[in-house]
Amino acid sequence: MSKGKKLLEVKHLRKKFSDSEPLKDINCEIHEGEVISIIGSSGTGKSTFLRCINRLEKPTSGQIFFRGEEITDDPNVIRPLRQKIGMVFQSFNLFSNMSIIENIITGPILLRNFSQEEAIKKATALLEMVGLSQKANSYPDELSGGQKQRIAIIRTLAMEPEVILFDEPTSALDPRMVDEVLAFIRALATKENYAMLIVTHEMRFAENVSNRIFFMNEGLIYEEGTPQEIFHAPRRDATKIFVNRLKTYEKTLDDAEINLSMIQAGIERFARDQFMSRRKSMILQLIFEEMVYGQLINRYKKIPVTMKIMYDDVHDECDVKISYGGEKFNPLEEIVSISLIFLEGIVQKSEYNFDGENVLYFRTV
Repeated sequence: MSKGKKLLEVKHLRKKFSDSEPLKDINCEIHEGEVISIIGSSGTGKSTFLRCINRLEKPTSGQIFFRGEEITDDPNVIRPLRQKIGMVFQSFNLFSNMSIIENIITGPILLRNFSQEEAIKKATALLEMVGLSQKANSYPDELSGGQKQRIAIIRTLAMEPEVILFDEPTSALDPRMVDEVLAFIRALATKENYAMLIVTHEMRFAENVSNRIFFMNEGLIYEEGTPQEIFHAPRRDATKIFVNRLKTYEKTLDDAEINLSMIQAGIERFARDQFMSRRKSMILQLIFEEMVYGQLINRYKKIPVTMKIMYDDVHDECDVKISYGGEKFNPLEEIVSISLIFLEGIVQKSEYNFDGENVLYFRTV
């Protein structure tokens, strides 16, 4: 994708709080139509970076330019700036005492001098676009989390911004509602010409929707590149470690911590984050439920047990390693169970080894 005109430029941005310094030296450019996902571990300054751009946080030092005009320190530019740089928060920030249509039209009327008729017309079209026109007169408390976030996004669109900042837009959602919001953002990125900066933990989404990826670490944009470069050929060590960790799910279970539903949800979330098929997700959960929870923990009390899932996205394969202590014990030979026979029949490979500890190994395709 060829770059459009430069919209934002950030030079040596620094933000220091009394007890931390999340941003030490941020430098970047954002162009018209670019979709940039910002990734990194929690606490690396991703949200603070967005809040500084939109002047919800005042930078400690450095410069921010919008279309060549410096916006870092001038309080007079903040209000018009926020009309051009919209922000979507993880917690929706809808006004609970206003109907949905009122939430959408208030900004354009008060800040953009739209007439009420113009604002309602635009809001109605946006509601139709996201399939929520029937909710125009409802209130936020009557909507699901996914619906609230779609309303928060179109409220931002109603202001006709040039840049949209998304601060972890799916983190407050039930896993079942994440996909509908991501699909809407993906559609915006594909069909519209907004520049977008998206702080997200949804890595496959970031890979599929972005022109560039910023990996933040140590208060810096530690590495940037195309999705292919960052996710499949990172250059720097911390990026390699971060990306490798994304493709691994590991859980150790003992007497103090066995929450079946939580672990099932964790496996399902891991599979969804990797864009695995529903079938593969079900196989991984079956391995956990039948082999780890049902046999090793409940029946034979082989505690602690560690289950590690390693995903190879190039070949779309999963390796599952289950390790546990005690004397040599091979459940593939010593347990007679219809469910385990079924399990061995649907995985590509199942093996057992003993070298000081018991290890079961499964491969799914």
